[in-house]
Amino acid sequence: MGYRVDLNTVVEVVSPAGAGDWRPGDAWLGGGTALFAAPDPAVTRLLDLAAAGWPALTVRPDGLEIAATCTIAELAAFAGPPGWTALSGLLAGCCAAFLASFKIWNVATVGGNLCAALPAGPMIALGAALDGRCRILTPDGGERRVDEADFVTGDGTTVLRDGELLRAVHLGVAALTGRTAYRIGSLHVHGRSAVLLAGRLPAAGGLVLTVTAATKRPYQLRFAQPPSAETLSVALAERIPADAYVTDVHGLPAWRRHLTRVYAEQIRAELAS
Repeated sequence: MGYRVDLNTVVEVVSPAGAGDWRPGDAWLGGGTALFAAPDPAVTRLLDLAAAGWPALTVRPDGLEIAATCTIAELAAFAGPPGWTALSGLLAGCCAAFLASFKIWNVATVGGNLCAALPAGPMIALGAALDGRCRILTPDGGERRVDEADFVTGDGTTVLRDGELLRAVHLGVAALTGRTAYRIGSLHVHGRSAVLLAGRLPAAGGLVLTVTAATKRPYQLRFAQPPSAETLSVALAERIPADAYVTDVHGLPAWRRHLTRVYAEQIRAELAS
């Protein structure tokens, strides 16, 4: 990892660690690809989650549980039941959106990508599009669950409170089936995702469209019936505020907004056919 830096304020590593071990100055250590990307003088102790030994992927009658410590390589190699067509339709594209070497794929984790809360985080798009539910452990030994579409609240911010730990993401069976379509846009062939949209046809009908990368947090639009092009365009304008679009070196807001509308219509047309 060419961008790795030293955390020279760290004086202790707790391994393995759990939700009850947290104290001010701690940082959860999964793969470390985000943690070691920039210095943070406030961090004095690391809580090692990888050593906890959580199963990366667990298939259950009610769906799939993805551990926060599941690596991108483990997720990309997962072959679920044949009927999980929604997962297979989005999985390869979202994993490839990392544009990372095998070294990163074998270290970076699903939970780390979610908790970093970068707009371009492809695991945010994957989980939100498949109606993922985040299982969060609290310092007092309890837990709570949050829809993944609501987990990220802004660029670099999440619903996690001090000492809370993302344990896993659960994808329900109903959202793992059906047809999907996605679009990824960037200013460069091998550049960071500037727009990442995923569409899904639920078993009950209609359309679920998830917008990420272009916006500071995920936006999900649900339609009970297949929308027309006009209905979709109006919904995008009404549901996503103009100031929600990201502006940085990877793209200006106006361009991201335009591409979002173009890709959304392409997804609508593809799934309608």
